[in-house]
Amino acid sequence: MPAPESRSLTPVSRVLRLCLHALLFGLLALAAGRALADAAPRAGWVLAACALLAAVYAAGVRAPAVHRSPRAGALWLAGLGAAWAALLAVSPDGLWIAFPLYFLELHLLRLRWGVAAVAATACAAIGGFLVHSDAATPGAFLGPLLGGAVAVATVLGYQALYRESERRRELIEELITTRAELAAAERGAGILAERERLAREIHDTLAQGLSSIQLLLRAAERALAEGRTATAGAAAHAAALAHIARARGAAQENLAEARSFVRALTPPDLEHGSLAAALERLCAGVPGPRVRFSLSGAPRVLPTPYEVALLRIAQSALANVVRHARAGRAEITLTFMDASVTLDVVDDGQGFEPSSAAASGDGGFGLPAMRSRAETLGGLFTVESDPGQGTAVAVTLPLAAEVLR
Repeated sequence: MPAPESRSLTPVSRVLRLCLHALLFGLLALAAGRALADAAPRAGWVLAACALLAAVYAAGVRAPAVHRSPRAGALWLAGLGAAWAALLAVSPDGLWIAFPLYFLELHLLRLRWGVAAVAATACAAIGGFLVHSDAATPGAFLGPLLGGAVAVATVLGYQALYRESERRRELIEELITTRAELAAAERGAGILAERERLAREIHDTLAQGLSSIQLLLRAAERALAEGRTATAGAAAHAAALAHIARARGAAQENLAEARSFVRALTPPDLEHGSLAAALERLCAGVPGPRVRFSLSGAPRVLPTPYEVALLRIAQSALANVVRHARAGRAEITLTFMDASVTLDVVDDGQGFEPSSAAASGDGGFGLPAMRSRAETLGGLFTVESDPGQGTAVAVTLPLAAEVLR
């Protein structure tokens, strides 16, 4: 016999079980007490029937097989029914025991068998009342039938509420799982974005600074090598010292940048001056080509992310000029317009083909990083270049209304 349907849907809680126990034993005590108080001729039989029913009920409650096996539960109900029939035969008060029996039958049997057992129990209660009563009244029929209907409706309602509760519990578990997965995905995305930001920062600052130091030290080595002759020794020595001094300055700036990363502050070049001043200092410290800075329009204070992005793009673009362009001259122009700010970096180097570099994947990290910086702030980044015609890099950032005021 398969497991009862109601058993899997509505497990009786401890409180409901205790209430059912109290109800049945209370009704048995009431029947026995009334038999003794009325000095009924069958008082002994009533007490014996009450004791038998209580013993059968207690044995089933304590038997684990009744709760695990549908067959054992059905046999226990049959024993309870027989003991109750004996009580019903000797006392009309046994009629009230039908109400707790309704719930036991609906709990231990499948729904259709439970309803049939409730109907049979109600009919037995009505028959017991008619045996002990001289006249049939509407209450004799309505009481057991209404009690059975209420029991069926209560159990069905409880089952519906339990199913709804289970669905809500499963939904809450799914929502919690989804929220945890979303939080993990957001953390992963944040980690990736932070890694990309740090990669851009390191590329545009530390890596470029170290590259400049390397170029300056090589220039110092060449100067010392040229100064081995007596005629050029003093001049070469002075040039080497100048290169080394500039290399030391670049190393100090990179050290300041590294400390700035740790403190999560703005770039050192922007801490004690304007963006224009930082760009002018940048042009003065570039080894190799002559670099000139020019300012156009009325300067205004920009948000820190704007200034950081423009300075980093200028650093990265000049690093490309020094390492790849073989240029003799370069110019940085910062232009303030009514609704935007533009940075242009132009050189007269050997140039390249932007489309072919992008298609081949040899464009390096600098150009994608510069483009990403500009687009992150809603700006426009363009590169114009042809082999032998130099290169022009331009970035335009829109100014918000609060900046324009």
